[in-house]
Amino acid sequence: MSLLLDNINDEINKLEDGAYYGKVTAVQGLFIEVSGIRTSLTIGDRCNVYSTHQKTVPCELVSFKGDKLLLMPYGSLEGIGLGCRVEVENAAPVIYPHISWLGRIVNSFGEAIDGKGPLLKGSKPYYIKSSPPPAQYRDRVKGKVDLGVRAVNTFLTICKGQRMGIFAGSGVGKSTLMSMMARQSSSDVSVIGLIGERGREAKEFVEDVLGAEGLEKSVLVLATSDESPLMRRQAAYTTMAIAEYFRDLNKDVLCMMDSITRFAMAQREISLSVGEPPASKGYTPSVFAELPRLLERAGPGANGGGTITGLFTVLVDGDEHNEPVADAVRSILDGHIVLDRAIAERNRYPAINILRSISRTMPDCNTQEENEIVSKARRYIAAYEDMAELIRLGAYKKGSNKEVDEAIFYYPKIEAFLSQGKKDKISLAEGYAQLKEILDTPFVSE
Repeated sequence: MSLLLDNINDEINKLEDGAYYGKVTAVQGLFIEVSGIRTSLTIGDRCNVYSTHQKTVPCELVSFKGDKLLLMPYGSLEGIGLGCRVEVENAAPVIYPHISWLGRIVNSFGEAIDGKGPLLKGSKPYYIKSSPPPAQYRDRVKGKVDLGVRAVNTFLTICKGQRMGIFAGSGVGKSTLMSMMARQSSSDVSVIGLIGERGREAKEFVEDVLGAEGLEKSVLVLATSDESPLMRRQAAYTTMAIAEYFRDLNKDVLCMMDSITRFAMAQREISLSVGEPPASKGYTPSVFAELPRLLERAGPGANGGGTITGLFTVLVDGDEHNEPVADAVRSILDGHIVLDRAIAERNRYPAINILRSISRTMPDCNTQEENEIVSKARRYIAAYEDMAELIRLGAYKKGSNKEVDEAIFYYPKIEAFLSQGKKDKISLAEGYAQLKEILDTPFVSE
């Protein structure tokens, strides 16, 4: 009860002495043109438009046109017409996360949407668009995160504070792989952002994927595909802000976002609406400016604090892994997991292409023995893949190359090792022990 009273007092103390109003003078496309507001506003500030349906439509200031403001709504334009009243929102674009948010589902504004009642607010504001800790004060990446997925734990070990991308075309298993990691992670807290997700999948993700145990240590931020581009973009910022709150509590946070591509698409819609010219395959320059601002917020904290380990899915268009967004994200992150449609068609899941995937921080976090085991397995996979066509056609003659003969012997065992059911959990230690056992099996030439 005392926390609730404190929240009410905080809200009262934030109220301003006066209010500023204007009126709608035009509505065009996604824009609402407003005049009559005489106060200093900047890009990103909020206003509320009162529609003829007695609804309040929150908007964001995205551009200026002479002495008029151009607003973009977070909701529908329905009911907004000439003369509608516009009020400047005094509150800064911040959220007030609280430890009690664990186990809850929130929207882009940090408001509860799970039917479990209102959220308690913390005392410290977290800006939706904040800056990462200064580079010179950030801690180094150290220690491993156990994600319960054998292929990732061994071949692509992820360290605390690392940022990793999951790259794949549609229907190859990105969301399934992410769900396995979310449920089985050894991190203290999981903050999961579903950006532009299918509405029907949200409940499935909570009930079937996370389950009660997974949801207990998670906060889920949801913005479905039918919501406005501002809502979809802000969901990504809100996800990061909540992750920063738990990081500041000295927690090891797993921040997962599905997907960065939909964040980029939302930013593109906003940018094109304000007249920004497209630069690369329809994406505007501001898209490539916003990506590092978002992704750099994940990583180690400062002065021995908590960490944010980032896992970001990237939907590659037509399985083209060099398309603009994928290329830009790959250059920012500390590694990438590539899911291959050809592997999925062979019914091996997760369909990770080991040779095309890399974890840049893995060698420094592993022991020398672990690195040697992984390197040896990679060599066998590479040797087999180089000769795969000849082997399948029966054109390769055994005994021609000892390394290829060994690869043919070990490859089926490694492939079975990489395969895993979505409800199975294999720890870091178990994964390395199983891979070592496979490679220690004496080679038998038939």
